[in-house]
Amino acid sequence: MKIKNKLRLGFGFLFIVILFYGAVSLFFIQEISKSAKVILKNNYETLSFTKAMRTVLDENPMPLSNTEAATFNAQLIDQEHNITEVGEKQATIQLRTYFKQLTQGGNTAEQLAETERAMRQQLRTIETLNMQAIVRKNDKAHDSVNRGTILLSLVGTFTFLVLFSFSVNFPDVVAVPLRALLEGIQEIGQKNYSQRLNFNKDDEFGEVATAFNNMAARLNEWENSNLATVLSEKRRIETIIEQMQDAIIGVNERQEILFINQVARNIFNLSSDKIVGQNITELSKSNDLLQYILNNKTSPKPFKIALEHKEDYFQLESREIVVPNLADQSQQTLRIAGVSAGMVYILKNVTEYKERDEAKTNFIATISHELKTPISSVKMSLKLLKDERVGILNTEQKELLEHIQEDNNRLLKITSELLDLSQVETGNLQLNYVNVDPAQIVNYALTPVRFQAEQKGVQLEFVANSNMPQVHVDVEKTAWVLVNFLSNALRYSPEKSKVIISTRERNGQVEFSVKDQGKGIDEQYQKRLFDRYFQVPTDAQNKSGSGLGLAISRDFIEAQNGKIWVESAIGEGSVFSFSLPTAKVMNKVV
Repeated sequence: MKIKNKLRLGFGFLFIVILFYGAVSLFFIQEISKSAKVILKNNYETLSFTKAMRTVLDENPMPLSNTEAATFNAQLIDQEHNITEVGEKQATIQLRTYFKQLTQGGNTAEQLAETERAMRQQLRTIETLNMQAIVRKNDKAHDSVNRGTILLSLVGTFTFLVLFSFSVNFPDVVAVPLRALLEGIQEIGQKNYSQRLNFNKDDEFGEVATAFNNMAARLNEWENSNLATVLSEKRRIETIIEQMQDAIIGVNERQEILFINQVARNIFNLSSDKIVGQNITELSKSNDLLQYILNNKTSPKPFKIALEHKEDYFQLESREIVVPNLADQSQQTLRIAGVSAGMVYILKNVTEYKERDEAKTNFIATISHELKTPISSVKMSLKLLKDERVGILNTEQKELLEHIQEDNNRLLKITSELLDLSQVETGNLQLNYVNVDPAQIVNYALTPVRFQAEQKGVQLEFVANSNMPQVHVDVEKTAWVLVNFLSNALRYSPEKSKVIISTRERNGQVEFSVKDQGKGIDEQYQKRLFDRYFQVPTDAQNKSGSGLGLAISRDFIEAQNGKIWVESAIGEGSVFSFSLPTAKVMNKVV
């Protein structure tokens, strides 16, 4: 039988038992109510009528007046309509006869007294009959109550026993199979795939047991077939990690070391064979390098480690291990897709790349320095050639000379930028900090670009807020950044347009901005503008530079604890900005 049918039968049986008990109780309650109703309504009313008639006889002399006779007659009529007991009717008829004799005229005093005594005798007879009826009916009602109490007690006891037996035995129909199923699932959770359920029932639990046994059998097959593969893959991965040239450490969510290769053991000087399983936080308390990687997790720049009397450079990287969230999340509104299972720390040996980068930087610095002298000489020679005292040039020669001078200036700018870049990369950038008014830096930067602006017909407008605080900066480097912004703005601004330079204070920083009315920069290029050697694609009218100006500007500003950014949109121009801390803020930091 299906569980649904069992539940229906069980609850149907409970309904029938409750209905039976209610019907029996209702029957006896109605019987008791009926007996009480008879006592109160009939016999009690008769006693009331006889009392009223006796009161008329007691309080009035004979013969009765018309008023007293009418009152007596009304009560007698009510009594004649309320006859319920045997013998009560005959007494009421006799009372009516005597009442007629009493109300007839011509009776002597003796006749009136005799009639009054007869009437009182009949009233006592009626009262006696009703009093006896009340006693009899009260005894009968008590018998009904006692009988009903006994029967209801028996029925209630029977019902209680049935319901108690049902409540004890019927839940086992569902609870026992569910308990067995729960125990089976717990065993499966402990990877005991040999667990089986045996329900000899032709119901849903029997189907669940069959499905459970099939699942356990398939899991057992899967476990046996894949265990060797998993172990083989684990050993293969451990071998690969061990053979890697980079130092690798893996920890779980409890900060316990899962794996560590020999390179990492050598770098962190961990010679013990029982490193795996130990808490990495505890190990780091006596190991500064290990504590450094736990605190930083990633390092933007390589750092040096002395190994075997040699300094090597390493790049720190970390990766979080994320696994599917299989935990019970019944109490959570939003289900999380994955949870952290630990971290993997990687120390990449970048010594070779660092050495090559330093060699490149030194080479660039040397070549730039060596090129700067002959280029400056060429510039001086070009200036002499343009002097008419040396000789007059024709138009073609002048144009050729202008092109040579333009290219020479461009080469000189590139070599200067390369020298600045090499200073930043080698860490030899010298900054001379002073407290200076922001307007002074802007005016210092405007001087070298005014001639270029006048030639192109571009108006330079400086918008300065009053009472600006001083900044603690290197004036030359900061002005160089502004000159670079202004040169780019003039290069890409249309003729007769305007370039606005503005300064303002916000959150302890002074912001410098250069806004042009050029074509704007596509959003896809904005994130790369400050990368080295990156150049935004331009048309033939604008000659591109070396791609180093904005990169060097970023280095200069960030070296002074500032920030640099750009805001631009196609057709709306561009705003290049940087911010530097005020002198007051820097004094507090110091």
